[in-house]
Amino acid sequence: MAAVESTMVSLGTVAPEFKLDSVTGGTVELSKYTSDSRGTVILFICNHCPYVKHLNKKIVELANEYIQRGIAFIAISSNDIEKYPADAPSEMRKVALEEQYPFPYLFDKSQEVAKAYEAACTPDIYLFDSKLSLVYRGQFDDSRPGNQKLVTGQDLKNAIDALLDGKEPLEGQIPSIGCNIKWKPGNEPHYFG
Repeated sequence: MAAVESTMVSLGTVAPEFKLDSVTGGTVELSKYTSDSRGTVILFICNHCPYVKHLNKKIVELANEYIQRGIAFIAISSNDIEKYPADAPSEMRKVALEEQYPFPYLFDKSQEVAKAYEAACTPDIYLFDSKLSLVYRGQFDDSRPGNQKLVTGQDLKNAIDALLDGKEPLEGQIPSIGCNIKWKPGNEPHYFG
């Protein structure tokens, strides 16, 4: 399957509001969940994508580190579960527990949240400041399945550190790359394809 790059939404874009169910219980409403955070990372991921599997352990490690410093993390899966049952909520729950996600893993059944964020691939990574204004969108790091580069999360770490240090958004942000979001037939967004 061909790899797809993230759309690189304009910096300064305000995070679209959403309210979605977490596969481990409860509902997450963006503005309430992030009301006292210093920043928010939103990750569009899924269970079966080799790019996400390649990063999972480091994502968890990085989230555990930065949650302690006031950064909220949220993961969302928007894939069509009719064609990709491995991404169904029951399977998402298993992955969340196995990987010990320290953040809610939400199911975007309608795919409207992915569309609102112009998400294109898994993983698609966004960092918003305390006012939910976009300061980073792009790759986790330059490691990919099979390229022999160590998974460090350095690009996202640098962006979060800049935010926490009160610095301007990083220059030269590099798009994320991964499997395309599995859109329901006829539901492909205008920005994709």
